[in-house]
Amino acid sequence: MSAVLALLFAGQASLGGLPASTAECAALKALQLPDVKITEAVAVPANTPAPVPASPFGPPPNISVAYCRVNGTVGREIRFTLLLPDQWNRKFMMGGGGGFVEGIDNQSITSVNSGYATVGTDTGHQGRGVEASWALDNIERQLNFGHVAIHRVAEASRAIIRARYNAAPARSYFNGCSNGGRQALMEAQRYPDDFDGIVSGAPAYDFTGIAVQFIKDIQAAFPDKESRSKPLFPNDTLKSVETQIVAKCDALDGVTDGLMEDPRRCTIDVSALTGLSDPQKKALAAIYGEKKLPDGSVAYPPQPVGGEGDAALGWPLWINGVNPMLQLAYKIPSLRFGFGTQFMKFFVFNDPEWDYLKYDFADYRGASKLAGSMLNATDPNLDAFKKRGGKLVLYHGWSDAALSALATTKYYEQVKARDAATDDFARLFMLPGVAHCGGGAGPDRVDWYSVIDSWVEKGAAPDRIVASKVESGKTTRTRPLCAYPLKAVYKGSGSIDDQASFVCK
Repeated sequence: MSAVLALLFAGQASLGGLPASTAECAALKALQLPDVKITEAVAVPANTPAPVPASPFGPPPNISVAYCRVNGTVGREIRFTLLLPDQWNRKFMMGGGGGFVEGIDNQSITSVNSGYATVGTDTGHQGRGVEASWALDNIERQLNFGHVAIHRVAEASRAIIRARYNAAPARSYFNGCSNGGRQALMEAQRYPDDFDGIVSGAPAYDFTGIAVQFIKDIQAAFPDKESRSKPLFPNDTLKSVETQIVAKCDALDGVTDGLMEDPRRCTIDVSALTGLSDPQKKALAAIYGEKKLPDGSVAYPPQPVGGEGDAALGWPLWINGVNPMLQLAYKIPSLRFGFGTQFMKFFVFNDPEWDYLKYDFADYRGASKLAGSMLNATDPNLDAFKKRGGKLVLYHGWSDAALSALATTKYYEQVKARDAATDDFARLFMLPGVAHCGGGAGPDRVDWYSVIDSWVEKGAAPDRIVASKVESGKTTRTRPLCAYPLKAVYKGSGSIDDQASFVCK
């Protein structure tokens, strides 16, 4: 600690007559750490919009507390933003980054309102959300994105926290969804000492497998260049498909409420669906189905039914619609199209001209091996994380059109297969009717910060978690989430919109 910082932390001085907290924050600009450059340290008043990139999904969240914002760089180009609240709870919460991480991202930035010091990073590159040209022939950036950046930023953040508060965090947590969920599992697998508790939502943990699913699906949905602007599946057609599926399978869980507690129980014959042409039925069957590589292995789990008609966050956005916003911003019809083709071009084949319509997957295992070694978090061996006392919470929405929920159940079952005592340190929760990381028809709001903190701090292993659906500022439905493989079962009486009417069985 520098002499200036030591004097400030002892309460003996302030800079230019500023309040102590403001002066202590500004003094962090002079902090010297190995291979870390702090570029800004500024006090921010309460009720200020969060310092996050502009999002197409709404304005930045509001930060209700006063904090110190520290911007910096680790190594050559791993940028980060660390928020240090004036009223610190002595805990650290790192947030994950979604997609290809287009800029500094922190999916847990609102944790600062609860007193956590929290950080996000761009993982070592700048880019536009669905584009990955930054990775072309650049192993350093690919490694940083894969796992190195999160670890290095976590270490740097704890050092800055110690300097600011003259104390190390009593607990450290990581919370992320989608790619952030992959980062979470990567931490548990590769860097088990970094965090005491980890929350991994809808994890994109098998990048090379996901890419196969995405390319398989866009080959079916967009079989030629013309189909990218004129969708094979208009939104009203997808809504009709979802309506027919819900009508057939909604009551299988014992209650008719518009939600399927477990879509795996729903068996659909695509050929029997009405209102579809033969080409549409063929494409739909391909999308629901699994993809086998030429060696006979299944590359990635199939897509469960659900979420087909959700125009905002479901299939029209992710799989087989043509989204006007994506067309305008990226000249792509869907997010699976964007992420799938960009991954193949810039991580696997290093060829910006790679064409999805000409690809047959014959060389995929070998071609994707290097990318998988850097990006995939598929190892079910969590022994080191368990040994150090770490706790892991996984969750996934059953109606996720971005990433198959069956991949997350598969991973958790693999962990349990090698460790019968998995429930002692890892739990999985499935969310009926919930889309990718939130949204959809089902209750999607959960205080994951409290869930993981209670397990780590108090030993309160989560068996039943209450999720809420909030619409127009009001809670319209609550539902228990049961530790997998248990499910929420209706008691037979009481409101179907009240979690108290359900038990976990």
